[in-house]
Amino acid sequence: PSDKGVIKFDDEDIKILDAKKIENEDVLLIPELFPDNLNVGMRGVQEINWELRYKHMRMHTALHLLSVVIPSPVTGGQIGEIKSRLDFNMPNPIENKKYIEDELNNLIQQNLNIEQYWIPENELDNNPTLVKTISVSPPRGLGDIRLIKISLNDKQIDLQPCGGTHVKNTSEIGRIIIGKIEKKGKTNRRVNIHFFE
Repeated sequence: PSDKGVIKFDDEDIKILDAKKIENEDVLLIPELFPDNLNVGMRGVQEINWELRYKHMRMHTALHLLSVVIPSPVTGGQIGEIKSRLDFNMPNPIENKKYIEDELNNLIQQNLNIEQYWIPENELDNNPTLVKTISVSPPRGLGDIRLIKISLNDKQIDLQPCGGTHVKNTSEIGRIIIGKIEKKGKTNRRVNIHFFE
């Protein structure tokens, strides 16, 4: 999901509900209301809703760890501020939901570091197992691919291409609860997570 926030002008704040990339990589900001007194050339200050972004960062990083606990190909996902999900290509149901939850929270509590690295596209071609998602490929055409690495000292926990936002350390995530696990097709299992709050 996109960031939200406000654009502050001298005498008015405009609430931004959504942001979308459009042609030429321009960003379209979608306001709640469009005031009549805006003019080209007016100066404003943009402020993101940091609380919302931080929840997305925590959730996104937790989903990376979920893909470590459930080492099956990822067929889809969705990040939310309260609840998120990953879909896995796995024909057999998850037998022990509590085990998955305990393993996920064990990783979170290890205070793992999250770092980013950049590699040439051809290096990713030589290491196709880095890509965990079946349905979404990393963006290409810019020359380099961004990798997110989760590790403790020299021990690598996860490494995969990703363009999203993440926390710096898993201790920031907090406790995660495994919600409903659903069958979504012959071999597709959906695992929902949410914050323990």
